Amino acid sequence: MSDDSTSGNLSLWSSTSTFLPDNSSFNSSLPPSFDDWETPTFTAAARVRVAATMVLFVFAAFSNLSVLVSVLWGRGRRLAPHLRPLIASLASADLVMTFVVMPLDAAWNVTVQWYAGDAMCKLLCFLKLFAMHSSAFILVVVSLDRHHAILHPFDALDAEHRNKRMLVAAWILSLLLASPQLFIFRAIKAKGVEFTQCVTHGSFPKRWHETVYNMFHFVTLYVVPLLVMSFCYTHILIEISRQMHKDKGGEPCLRRSGTDTIPKARMKTLKMTIVIVASFVVCWTPYYILGIWYWFQPAMLRKTPEYVHNALFVFGNLNTCCDPLIYGFYTPSFRADLADVVACCRRSQNTSPQSLDHLVRQKARASGEAESDNPSGDQTS
Repeated sequence: MSDDSTSGNLSLWSSTSTFLPDNSSFNSSLPPSFDDWETPTFTAAARVRVAATMVLFVFAAFSNLSVLVSVLWGRGRRLAPHLRPLIASLASADLVMTFVVMPLDAAWNVTVQWYAGDAMCKLLCFLKLFAMHSSAFILVVVSLDRHHAILHPFDALDAEHRNKRMLVAAWILSLLLASPQLFIFRAIKAKGVEFTQCVTHGSFPKRWHETVYNMFHFVTLYVVPLLVMSFCYTHILIEISRQMHKDKGGEPCLRRSGTDTIPKARMKTLKMTIVIVASFVVCWTPYYILGIWYWFQPAMLRKTPEYVHNALFVFGNLNTCCDPLIYGFYTPSFRADLADVVACCRRSQNTSPQSLDHLVRQKARASGEAESDNPSGDQTS
């Protein structure tokens, strides 16, 4: 099999025009050449990629839907009002990634070529880039919220409205930045062979135009969010350090909760968001580094084993699964909601008369007990 055919399914990474393209000659802005070209096939590496992607799909769908249900209807409603939209939006963005990017990637790897027509080519490539932008931008909004909460703690009354405005801006900006995909992608049938692909061929007069387009989205998807998040958390850590030194030096320091300079609930939320941002950086950095390498040295695509590209893409999608895990680790209410679901499933499996009588007796005892203790909720700032 030739090098071109070995790199057959790599355009499935692409959320911009050619992050890592299917075939460098076919997906380029230059006229394609089929003198030494073989139709791509569903390789062993692609099969492993599809299997791994579907495992992540099942886990990400269940976990992010659970987070969304918990925040909207479960115990997660006890979160601070300005935090609920942030967590719900983050779960929603992960669900867009889960239900758009993952199934599309898996199906496209299996079919190798594009069968869904020109309209779906444009729409799905738009949705892929929209999903990636929305996920990154909502992390930026979360970071800005934490920055404001720590550095300007007395502005908390306006936090809910401020966060809603930033979330609306994040979703709208994601739509606008993804919209060029509707115009540059198209389904093209190769001349001389029975092969159709969803590509950017013919949309850019010069190859460097396409590189500029890709670099622009690299900046908006990764560089700008990373810089904003780094700025926010650096300032937060500096402020925490300053307050700790103030406290130790015996200087007057405003306190908001008991003996803590910064409330424990707020610190817990800060730790959670830092870990979420770190998972985004760890999961997606290798993918973007490989993309930059390709843009400036396209020949590397033939030298790098296919399983390397596939592994880095799957690793990037792992971020969609990390967010609900991190949220669950730091949020007892979410774990309690999951425990209720598991208990409900067990009860539904055991429907014998004896077990039903036992459940009735348990509920009767529970209803007769006085609830004197307040629940240990997750009311965080």
